[in-house]
Amino acid sequence: MDVPTAENTGHPRRWAILAVLVISLLVVVLDNTVLNVALRTIADPDEGLGASQSQLEWAINSYTLVFAGLLFTAGILADRLGRRITLTVGLALFGIASLVSAYAQTADQLIWARALMGLGAAAIMPSTLSIISNVFDPRERGRAIGVWAGAVGLGVAIGPIVGGLLLEHFWWGSVFLINVPVVIAGVVLVSVLVPESRDPRPGRIDIVGVLLSIVGLTLLTYGVIEGGEKGFGQPEAWGTLVAAVAVLTGFILYERRIAFPSLDVKLFAIPQFSASVGAIGLVFFAAMGAMFFSAFYLQLVRGYGPLASGALFVPFAVAQMVFAPRSAAMVKRFGPKLVSTVGLLLVAAGLAGWLVVGETTPIWIVGALFFLMGVGMANVMPPATEAIMSVLPREKAGVGSAVSNTIRQIGGALGVAALGAIVSSSYRDDVTTATAGLPDAAREVAQESISGAYGVAAQAGPGGAALISSANDAFITAMHYASIGSTIFALLGALVAAVWLPGKPPAGVPAPTTAEGLAEEQGIALVDAS
Repeated sequence: MDVPTAENTGHPRRWAILAVLVISLLVVVLDNTVLNVALRTIADPDEGLGASQSQLEWAINSYTLVFAGLLFTAGILADRLGRRITLTVGLALFGIASLVSAYAQTADQLIWARALMGLGAAAIMPSTLSIISNVFDPRERGRAIGVWAGAVGLGVAIGPIVGGLLLEHFWWGSVFLINVPVVIAGVVLVSVLVPESRDPRPGRIDIVGVLLSIVGLTLLTYGVIEGGEKGFGQPEAWGTLVAAVAVLTGFILYERRIAFPSLDVKLFAIPQFSASVGAIGLVFFAAMGAMFFSAFYLQLVRGYGPLASGALFVPFAVAQMVFAPRSAAMVKRFGPKLVSTVGLLLVAAGLAGWLVVGETTPIWIVGALFFLMGVGMANVMPPATEAIMSVLPREKAGVGSAVSNTIRQIGGALGVAALGAIVSSSYRDDVTTATAGLPDAAREVAQESISGAYGVAAQAGPGGAALISSANDAFITAMHYASIGSTIFALLGALVAAVWLPGKPPAGVPAPTTAEGLAEEQGIALVDAS
């Protein structure tokens, strides 16, 4: 048994601090998923706001757009101004915006309030991970990040359950109002327990780089959202994506030539760093896209209500809570290459399993597939995130956290958009014959989505059953195509991990854990900002 000889450099209250950070993180991740079960209620003109389909989409996307666009900048500011103050301000903004969202009187008010929630979330998310890097000794950091990653998975899974419970007993605004007491508790605990930390040598602030990153990431996210809604062949989608690529390319070129870059892009020349970033983006692309189509399958094809369908995500949460905290021990024993590769293969197997899911498949099989995906992600996220954070010194933890979270958010948004586009296109092609005899307006609604088909069927009298049967068949076929796409991306992530992530070092030979050590091993010269 290896006994560490060096003194533990972690904060004395590090595990209590981690608990506070998990609470802060949960409120953000929960909000990403809890809104989905409330969309139908918000669309109702009597019980909700009478929001249109476009307004519902922007109630989700306004949050995503601001969140993803400002994550990187928030990480930079946290390193410069202080992680605790950034986290506190983010929590306060998130709480105020949640209160405004709960009592919004119109759909437009809700959209703007959700954008403000995205601003708060952008400050919260990178701060939690960078604080972990600063209060934990490197020998314990992998375990702590495992707990952090488990909290992400838990929030994704229990969000629909919490939303379903609230909607069964309270009005739609309760899904936002519940954030407020959690945020208040978080602000108090952060001020009492979490120490302040910042980059002691921040150098000159890279204003041009910050602005380029905001513009580039916002254009990228907007282009992905528009592509998912209207098709990537539309000029508004591909034109925005081309502009995003141009701006981000300019950002990379600019960062390469200045003395104090926001992001030392030469870090991406280190295989451990770039492969970890790629693995995170690919696994979230695959998994979030799959969760998108599975929600429609459970609530429409199988007829489960919000609470029951949300409960089917519990196996995913259980797998995350059980296996993510143990991933550090697995990495120590087998190395990040093997653990991450096997994890991605398990995710791919869980996604491929949807190819056999049909209208009458025993529901325990669906639960088992979610569990398998959860086990896989629990062994991908912690080692990949730890690999990213270990490359950077503690004072630059905010930048590493921002990179990790930005890639995760963009990967998830791309997955929902791309796989959603596959589902929509396949569904429309297959349901065309069944809707041919409908009036023009009803036909357009029924062909737009399976939700629209169910709405038309409810008004179609005896002919509604046939339309529902055809819509279900078309959706299941589309879901199978999307599962093929998601499986391919998970397998691509496994290939990236297998080829470029480091294996277990030989006994008695410590692996380099800093950017300088890894760069020296690869013969790469990093920026010296001293």
